[in-house]
Amino acid sequence: MSAEPLVQPRPRLDDGAAALALHTTVTALVGFLVTMIWGLTGAGEFWPMWVWFGLCVPLALHAVLWWAWRTTPAGRGRALAIHAALTGVLAGVLVVLWMLTGRHGAWPGVALLGPAAILGTHAAARSAWLRRGGGREQELTERVDELTRTRRRALEAQAAELQRLERTLHDGAQSRLVTLSMKLGMAETLLVGQPQVAGLLRGAHDEARAAMAELRDLARGIAPSVLADRGLAAAAEALADRAAGEVEVHADLPRRLAPVVESAVYFAVAEALANAAKHAPGAPVRVTLELDGDALRAVVADDGPGGADPAGAGLTGVRHRVEALDGTLEIASGPGTTVTVRLTDAPG
Repeated sequence: MSAEPLVQPRPRLDDGAAALALHTTVTALVGFLVTMIWGLTGAGEFWPMWVWFGLCVPLALHAVLWWAWRTTPAGRGRALAIHAALTGVLAGVLVVLWMLTGRHGAWPGVALLGPAAILGTHAAARSAWLRRGGGREQELTERVDELTRTRRRALEAQAAELQRLERTLHDGAQSRLVTLSMKLGMAETLLVGQPQVAGLLRGAHDEARAAMAELRDLARGIAPSVLADRGLAAAAEALADRAAGEVEVHADLPRRLAPVVESAVYFAVAEALANAAKHAPGAPVRVTLELDGDALRAVVADDGPGGADPAGAGLTGVRHRVEALDGTLEIASGPGTTVTVRLTDAPG
């Protein structure tokens, strides 16, 4: 049996689209109400058209600005796209006014000559700047930003998939092994007078329990369930409870973090505690987890003799995991060892 993870990656809501939808709904509601009032008060001259005009101008401005911002990457003509959108809204407003006031003359075209000339100048200036190579450095910077965001999303998807896999092992294979172990134990008690068969069942029972232990360790190494269910602070407390020596945990995490960030910090803390138990047995250890805005700081400090090897396999793996999220890992050792991880928990 498979199960979905209890904690899914936090959805990235498109607040711009939600705001535009709300604006459209309010505009339609107010326009409908004034039209109803007009109809119920005698349906004379259609004055609601001016209310509709006043409502639709800011809505159109909102819509085109949202579209220009969403469809044009920063720096790649976004300013020109917004300029063109504003000019288009102005043209639409002038044309609608011309129609509502009786279509006298061609003044909207004359009024638009100035804005159109400014827009054309803007477009020509940008084109000339790009031909001179002025946009190359900016485009490279934007490409790096885009790759960073793409990598972050890939890592978040990977963390979510690891959580799903851990849940599948925990709720599927592991639960089946528990059931099998119970049935083998019950069958062993029923085989009175058949020592050979009972011995075989006892061996199978022991193998099933060993398989459960290995599977539990495997699932914990993939993505600990306490991390997915209760968050980083609780997972750090669980690590402290399993530690051989004295470990104090101080956590100031007012909210849950992205799964990929929680996972990276968890394994960093686990590795630092394992190193402390190996090289500084009996020394007290302090784990500090602090979140200031989007800046996360995790510190594991012990009072041992020091001498931690930053190039060791465990710490190197942690460094790679942290640096993949544009974070940093710092190690200060002798006397005592302090491992500091800094990450940013921001939308990718």
